[in-house]
Amino acid sequence: MGFLKRFFRNVFRDGSIPVGTSSFEHLSEEELETHLAVSRYGDFDLTDAVRPSYDLQVVPCQGYRHDSYRDEESRSNVPVLMGAVSKSSVFETFLDLLDPLGMVVDVVLETSHSHERQGHQDLYREHIDVPVLKSILYEYEELLLNDGCTGIAVLNPGIPQEIQFDEHKLLIVYGENLNEYERIFRDHRCRCDDKMKFITEAEHVHSSSDQYARQFQELQTRLGMDCEYM
Repeated sequence: MGFLKRFFRNVFRDGSIPVGTSSFEHLSEEELETHLAVSRYGDFDLTDAVRPSYDLQVVPCQGYRHDSYRDEESRSNVPVLMGAVSKSSVFETFLDLLDPLGMVVDVVLETSHSHERQGHQDLYREHIDVPVLKSILYEYEELLLNDGCTGIAVLNPGIPQEIQFDEHKLLIVYGENLNEYERIFRDHRCRCDDKMKFITEAEHVHSSSDQYARQFQELQTRLGMDCEYM
């Protein structure tokens, strides 16, 4: 649990929280370790990548909701599906969500392993066959499930649609005509709840390790990614 504790200063890497208001701030070592050891909430299992706030501002659960993303370049709102799936089926759900993209896709790996960097580093690979991609991803299933510093996005710019399996192990789908993706969520017993909240919308903590950082570099090499995507 020691590594998780070192991440508390980065609990809100994608946002901010007022100084002195963290639910982790005044915990004893025993309280902290007890909370971080909990991975099951009701019938929902978290991966090892993230844990919610100590006061459970958001209780993890399974489901998906409709949302939208504002594309400032085109000045349009892009439809979005956001989903949380229990650990036992989230990886298979992610792989199934790739199928509507077609047979050839682009891939982006996202990493925040380097503490010297602010934000994330994105690595891009164009034109990879989906069966080849899936085969490689299966080899790195443990990394993709349990590393809180690794995320991946798969897209087809020609549609355009994009699937993200992010650092929090949420599944996010961007694009028009998302009915097929909704069907895949439902096939994996992930029901629509447009009022649900996700772990990213409250205080939370990420977990990683030096081993996962090395595995990320291996995955980067296997996917033929040599340069940063800007």
